[in-house]
Amino acid sequence: MNPSIKLGTVWGIPIGLHWSLLVVFGLIVWSLGGDWFPEEYPMLGPGLSMALAAVTGVLFFASILLHELGHARVAQREGIPVEGITLFIFGGVARIGGNASSPGQEFRIAAGGPAVSLVLFLVFQGLFMLDRAVPALAAPSEWLARINLALLLFNLIPGYPLDGGRILRAAVWRISGNEATGWKAATISGQIVSLGLIAFGIFQAIGGDVTGGIWLVFIGWFLQNAAASESAARTMQSQLSGVTVADAMGVVDEPRVPSRLYLRQLVDDYVLARGDDFFLVVDGDLPRGVITLADVSRVPKERWDWATVAEVMTPWPRLVRVAPETSLLDAMRQMEEGGFGQMPVVRGDALLGLLTREEVLRYLRVRAGLGATA
Repeated sequence: MNPSIKLGTVWGIPIGLHWSLLVVFGLIVWSLGGDWFPEEYPMLGPGLSMALAAVTGVLFFASILLHELGHARVAQREGIPVEGITLFIFGGVARIGGNASSPGQEFRIAAGGPAVSLVLFLVFQGLFMLDRAVPALAAPSEWLARINLALLLFNLIPGYPLDGGRILRAAVWRISGNEATGWKAATISGQIVSLGLIAFGIFQAIGGDVTGGIWLVFIGWFLQNAAASESAARTMQSQLSGVTVADAMGVVDEPRVPSRLYLRQLVDDYVLARGDDFFLVVDGDLPRGVITLADVSRVPKERWDWATVAEVMTPWPRLVRVAPETSLLDAMRQMEEGGFGQMPVVRGDALLGLLTREEVLRYLRVRAGLGATA
């Protein structure tokens, strides 16, 4: 879940918003300002109700951000990097850049968010007890206390990817002594929870609460897909454990072209004649950079007769490189995080080849066809 709007950093962690958050914010403001506040606190009036609804919506998403920061801060203290936090339609997600190495570590990271939600519930509940005589203060504090309690209880449901599912994973891992068993229990539980939410949502919609029912179905569908995606990712990690870049990069022989080659020659002699769409740029034994078909397409065709590869390529110093001994999983993670389609493979100053997304996918297909025994 990549952010559409970047807000800044906290403890070195990039914070961002996904555009889908705006949809939920609008729904919260409309629901609170047009329904809940007027019903519970009719003395506020329409204008003040809508203004308080907007402030309450902001504080709600601040609560979600603090929940995710709870996970992130514990992960940092456990020595696991945090790549970022994104707030989106279903709340928030902290992208942890590694896996827990022990059940205790997994439990502490999973419990960090609910612990923050518990504190927020107590804070807002305490505020409500103090300001309940002042409607303009009581309305937001009461709702925020309720929603943080609901967030706490919902996240403690024992189904992955909810925090309760991660806590379940840590417990099963501790009892069984097997990390894979913990993951299996958490993902199966997650599937059961998600299907239960979908079924209950359908039942609720049939019973008359169409909006609430559809929302539950949507949440259940999201959780089901997240659990399935995590299961697939864990399977791939297991299959590629110990696999290096060198194992995958040799599937194809990347074409090499000189930097002085004109783009017209590149297109006619390589792209159209051979079907290649990415090239290592090498002068003699000296690597100069990488050029792709996408780079060429950004140059107007009328310039192809005199524009050279050197003018269009991504220069060598700007390329992220990997060693052949690098874990293929680590290389794939770098490609995903940086948005790279290819990475040069080097040993010292020697260029050995190019690791591309196509090679990785082809290697994965070959392993799948061989039953992951290759």
